[in-house]
Amino acid sequence: MWSGRFRQLLDPEFERWQRSFPFDRRLLPHELDASRAHARALKKAGVLSPEELTSILSGLDRIGEKASASPTYLQDEEAEDVHHFVERELAALVGDTGYKLHSGRSRNEQIATDLRLYVRSAIDLLHGSLLDLLELFLTRAEAAGDAAMPAYTHLQRAEPVLVAYWLLTYVNMFHRDIERLEDCRKRVNICPLGSGAIAGAMFALDREAIAAELGFEGATANGMDATSDRDFALEFVNDLSMLALHLSRWAEEMILFSTQEFAFIHLPQAYSTGSSAMPQKKNPDLLELVRGKAARLMGNATALMASTKGLPLAYNKDLQETQEPLFEAAETMLSVVPLVTGWLRDVRFDYEHMKSATQSGFMNAWAAATYLVRRGVPFRLAHEQIGKAVQHCLDIGCELGDLALHQLREFSSSFDQDFYSCLTLESVLISHDVSGGTAPAQVQHEIEKARRQLVAARGLAHAHA
Repeated sequence: MWSGRFRQLLDPEFERWQRSFPFDRRLLPHELDASRAHARALKKAGVLSPEELTSILSGLDRIGEKASASPTYLQDEEAEDVHHFVERELAALVGDTGYKLHSGRSRNEQIATDLRLYVRSAIDLLHGSLLDLLELFLTRAEAAGDAAMPAYTHLQRAEPVLVAYWLLTYVNMFHRDIERLEDCRKRVNICPLGSGAIAGAMFALDREAIAAELGFEGATANGMDATSDRDFALEFVNDLSMLALHLSRWAEEMILFSTQEFAFIHLPQAYSTGSSAMPQKKNPDLLELVRGKAARLMGNATALMASTKGLPLAYNKDLQETQEPLFEAAETMLSVVPLVTGWLRDVRFDYEHMKSATQSGFMNAWAAATYLVRRGVPFRLAHEQIGKAVQHCLDIGCELGDLALHQLREFSSSFDQDFYSCLTLESVLISHDVSGGTAPAQVQHEIEKARRQLVAARGLAHAHA
């Protein structure tokens, strides 16, 4: 590609070491799409004749067909990168006319364009997978009905909540992850073609037409910026890291809840393995790998930032090192989300055990303090009085509802017979009847709201398709 300037061949070890084709060949579909758009722009600018354009487009189509037909086609030991591969293959198919395709463009803008197309495609695929996951969370929430479970703070039992309310927590997390990816897509969806190596193309290319053909919202405003920055990739992988963090927290909670100590869920066998030594074991392998993959994704984000933090303008070969972390992050998450969805579809919740766990541990203590507040006791005093009652129960081995009224009145004269009704599971749940609370009516409202958001999000996904 630059042999006119050099008299000496590259060192063979260096030549093999610096090649990116072994990993950037996954960009071939995007390289072909961008090359078609560039070819049409060259024809419009008078650089290619109609016959040359037809020949080049036919050759590009043939390259795509050969790649689809044979996996070994891309096992090329001579191509430096995906751009070099296409140029060589095109010249082999259509002759010297193929070399005209590189008129007015640089590999700097080609890789920037290919990567934007790759990230945009990955976002769209992830969007669909995440919507499927959200829909399943909502379906499981609806199926849970009025089932209740303990909620925890500091990993200590705190208050009872509806199982549906707990599941909606993850719906909200993953919905925000979708929004972050959609917001990232806006900045990804700008076309670098026509930027040249650094200062713009040498021909009067119709950049807006190129952008429109490739589905971009518009063309980049500055060639130096377009070819040298990878902030769109950093933003994307950072968004994936946040998604991975949420998935890791979910996986950790599922691991805990699957233990005999909690026993809230029964692991699906299709996503678990056993022990080579202990016959009784059923291990949460998918969950542990989801948790482990999150660490790698966060490492990819760090690698991207470290690779770009000290680069002067404009393009530097260091940017080649941003590709593998990007590819690994995207492809890891694209494989993880459908597996998580399958796991969630198969897992069985033990509603009875969850409910029984809400019957002990003084999870109605805040409701008890609220009872006193409603009878005029300042909250801090009510908190102290219920705390003393709890300590007394611990001393004698009972729950608040087991104390006789005369015993309760030793802690506060405000207790009356109606106190016991506020301690029931149903009463405690209903008492949280505020927007965002776990009261059944509020949870039902949030499920319906989430359903509407899901419909709107699917409409947006359809528009991107």
